[in-house]
Amino acid sequence: MHTIHTPHQPSAVSAQNFDPAITLIRMPDLEAITGLARPTVYKRLKDDPTFPRPVPLSNSKSRGSPVGFVLAEVQAWVRQRIALRGEAA
Repeated sequence: MHTIHTPHQPSAVSAQNFDPAITLIRMPDLEAITGLARPTVYKRLKDDPTFPRPVPLSNSKSRGSPVGFVLAEVQAWVRQRIALRGEAA
């Protein structure tokens, strides 16, 4: 079966044979998994030291150069948010 990537279906999550520890996802998948919009992702990167750090996908240091996020780190961050939901009052 061939997986078709759409904005509403994270491609990395759909492919069962990927190792989350070494699978990089791009911004649309990060947004879908976390439920955060792009501007909020950038705010988290700036203000939240627990938020997964981006992995550069090129040697360019310029703004807008491609980055990915480690799927396992994103999943762990979401699990942590779920675990903390009862503590936030």
